[in-house]
Amino acid sequence: MTVRRADPSIVIPFVIFTVIWGSTWIVIRDQLGTVPAQWSITYRFVIAALAMAAITRFKGQSLRLPLGGILAAAILGALQFVINFNAVYFAEHHITSGLVATVFALLLIPNSLLAWAFLGQRPSSRFAWSSLLAIAGIVLLFTHELRENPAETDAILLGIGLTLIGMLGASAANVFQAREEVQRYPLFAILTWAMALGALFDGIIAIIFAGPPVIETRPGYWLGLFWLAVFASALSFSLYLPVVRKIGPGKAAYSSAIVPIIAMGFSTWIEDYRWTTLTVLGAVLAIGGMIGALSRSRSVVAAPDAA
Repeated sequence: MTVRRADPSIVIPFVIFTVIWGSTWIVIRDQLGTVPAQWSITYRFVIAALAMAAITRFKGQSLRLPLGGILAAAILGALQFVINFNAVYFAEHHITSGLVATVFALLLIPNSLLAWAFLGQRPSSRFAWSSLLAIAGIVLLFTHELRENPAETDAILLGIGLTLIGMLGASAANVFQAREEVQRYPLFAILTWAMALGALFDGIIAIIFAGPPVIETRPGYWLGLFWLAVFASALSFSLYLPVVRKIGPGKAAYSSAIVPIIAMGFSTWIEDYRWTTLTVLGAVLAIGGMIGALSRSRSVVAAPDAA
C-alpha cells in the first residue's frame, strides 16, 4: 500500500484560488450595469497585467520573452482572457451567477479529454461514468430553470451556450500552457504577457462592439474590479497554473467541483435563487459526479513518498 502525504506546494495554492474563484461569479454579476461588459473585462486585465508584472518582478524574474514566448502568451491570452471571460460575462446577463459556476464545473471533462489528446494523460472509465452523472445533474438544474421561466427559454439557452464556449476557451488554455514547448518559457512572464495582450484584444473588441470607454463612478464597481483583477486574476492564476503544471489539467480541475458550492451559496443569498427538490438533486449529481470523477486521483492534493 502506497502512503501519500499532503504536498503544501499544491494544497495551499489550491485552497486559496478555489475560495477566491468561488466568490468571483457574484462579483462579476455586480459589474454588469453602466459599463459594457467588454470594457469591464478590458479594465480588469489592464489592472491584472500590471499586478502580475509586479508579482513577477517581486519574485526576481525577468519579463523578457523571445518571440516564441510572446506568441505563446498571445494564444494563452486569447483563449483564457478573451474568449473565456467575454463568454462568461455575457452568460451572466441571461442566467444566475451560481448556475454559470455550476455549468463551469464541467471544466473537468474537456480538461481531461484535451489532456488525453495532447498530453497523453488518459482518464479512467470511472471518470467517464462520473462525468455522465455530472452532466445529468446540470441537465436537471436547467430543466428547473426552463420550467420556472418558460418565457425566457431563448435567453437561458443562450446563457448555457455562452458558458460552454467560455469553458472550452479556459480548458484549451489550461492544456495549451501545460505543453512541453510552452513550459520551457518562464510561467510568470508568460502569464503577464498573456494578460497584457488579452487586455489589448479585449480593448479592440470593446471599441468595435461597445464604442468609446465608459467610466463608472460607483465605488463598489471599482472595489469589485480590484478584487477581480488583483486577487481573482493575478494572484489566483499565478497559483493555479503552477499547480496545473505539477499535477496536470484534469486533476487541477478538481477545484471546479468545489467552486459551485461557494458560488451557489452567494447566489442563494444575494440573487434569491430558489431551491427545489429538482435543483438540490441536480446540484448533488453535478458536484458529486465531479468529485467521483477524481476520487481516485488523490494526487491532486498529495505527493507520494519516495520509494
